[in-house]
Amino acid sequence: MRLSQMLFVTLREDPAEAEIPSHKLLLRAGYIRRIGSGIYAYLPLMWRVLKKVSQIVREEMDATGAQECLLPQLQPADLWRESGRWDTYTQAEGIMFAMTDRQQRELGLGPTHEEVITTIAKDMIRSYRQLPLHLYQIQTKFRDEIRPRFGLMRGREFIMKDGYSFHTNEESLKKTYQDMAQAYSNMLRRSGLQFRAVDADSGAIGGSGSQEFMVLAEAGEDEVLYTEDGQYAANVEKAVSMPADLEPSPFASFEKRETPGTETIDKLCKFLKCSPTQVVKNVLYQAVYDNGITVLVLVSIRGDQDVNQVKLLNELTKLAGNYQAKTVLFLTVPDAEAQRKWAAKSLPLGYMAPDVADDYIAGSKEVNSKFLRLVDRTAVDLTNFVTGSNESGYHVVGANWNKEFPLPATVVGVRTAKKGDRAVHNPEQTLQSARGIEVGHIFQLGTKYSQAMGATYTSEQGEEMPFVMGCYGVGVSRLAQSAVEQSYDKDGIIWPVAIAPYHAIISIPNISDAQQVEVAEKLYAELNQSGIETLLDDRDERAGVKFKDADLIGIPYRIVPGRSLKAGKVEVVERATHKSQEILVDEVNSTLKQWIEAAIN
Repeated sequence: MRLSQMLFVTLREDPAEAEIPSHKLLLRAGYIRRIGSGIYAYLPLMWRVLKKVSQIVREEMDATGAQECLLPQLQPADLWRESGRWDTYTQAEGIMFAMTDRQQRELGLGPTHEEVITTIAKDMIRSYRQLPLHLYQIQTKFRDEIRPRFGLMRGREFIMKDGYSFHTNEESLKKTYQDMAQAYSNMLRRSGLQFRAVDADSGAIGGSGSQEFMVLAEAGEDEVLYTEDGQYAANVEKAVSMPADLEPSPFASFEKRETPGTETIDKLCKFLKCSPTQVVKNVLYQAVYDNGITVLVLVSIRGDQDVNQVKLLNELTKLAGNYQAKTVLFLTVPDAEAQRKWAAKSLPLGYMAPDVADDYIAGSKEVNSKFLRLVDRTAVDLTNFVTGSNESGYHVVGANWNKEFPLPATVVGVRTAKKGDRAVHNPEQTLQSARGIEVGHIFQLGTKYSQAMGATYTSEQGEEMPFVMGCYGVGVSRLAQSAVEQSYDKDGIIWPVAIAPYHAIISIPNISDAQQVEVAEKLYAELNQSGIETLLDDRDERAGVKFKDADLIGIPYRIVPGRSLKAGKVEVVERATHKSQEILVDEVNSTLKQWIEAAIN
């Protein structure tokens, strides 16, 4: 492609809307253009990148025996009600674009396709002889993000590969799950990215186990905790660790003490001259279940620990049946306005005890009249601990479970693991932290969807059995931007060779110089013919402008037919290192071929 004929406009200044480097650079370099909030056009250079990423994904998926298909983006609400996810996706997470057609039928734009694929399997797979089966697609998805940001990282419309597998048993599922773990690792390696596979929370997708594939980058929205021995890595939402050792309690007997202005653990511990490891803090949450019932949740946890809301949400989902519900729509820390709706009297916030009375709740049809009391494992074994007194300005010291306070019946593990904690698998290893961009996620779904939707097959014994399922997603457009976030410099993008829009760019310093133009045209034709994808910058611009643009758009190799033509050579500059060398014109093709093959392989 000749740059003079391409839709190609670069910007010298960072766009005001862009917050992170990759977003700024993709806009400045003319790869994408914002059309609306979280909605972007993929311009010619970007589309080439996306096609290359898609092809790598497709090749790795096909190599596992998966079959490509294309599923509808428009999905009937009834399918999502069958699975029990319509309310979760339209109200709780609120990420589905929902609409009503002219016949007043409710529809949604697909953020994912578990319901559609399960319906297809239900209709078409009759016998165990047809299993296992693995279908995938590469398609546009839609999610109504609360705050679209970071360009293609968190957009409302994006390209994704999603795959779904059907099995007769867990053993077969686990084999495909491992195949996908390897395929995803291959995809990221082939795309030239540094990444880490980590244990993850399954979220609204559900299932027994899942793994995320994180591209390592400072701008990543996720925190990854890992050990140097390579034996453990997890998203902070899922990570587990050993908490710090307890320090001895300085209190031998139970008493109530005045502790003015000690609403926080730090202030309290300074005032009482004690360790936060000997404090039981009581944190209040408000959960709204899918049947409209609000439950006030009191979590008792060790003072030096924080509640992980994802882990807490999972625990509350397990307890949904106690409230005749299926799932949690919302989980929040109730602010003053929320409290006014259900509190019979002002709560002693900052001074609550594990036994704060239920009569603080003005019970109603919508609000459960009793606190759901949970205790984290970190607080269970504490003795002579410090906690609130249910009276503002006062705490109690020297307290014990089942003496001064009843131990809550439900013990949970909801603490947040953090950098510096000791690893569970080896206490000599401490958790390290890195930032990551989630570009892939694989799930062992089990029978969650097949049971909910009545999707069965006939087993070898003639029984009707629910499919055992897995699902596997890769963000194609997100992966492309994450490559930029991981690799750039002050001059612009540095694309990995495997997914760069072009391998090389020929920048003619002076288009009035007949020899420069002649050599450039010769190389342009020769390189493209031999499979080296090459751009020709034949614009009537100054050499400096062309060189700056070549660096900005990040093409791996820049060829300059300039002063060295007198010696029959051209200058070749490697974008990643800025290393320059002069190569004979007749050797450019073979040299670049070697470099490209080495970079890709």
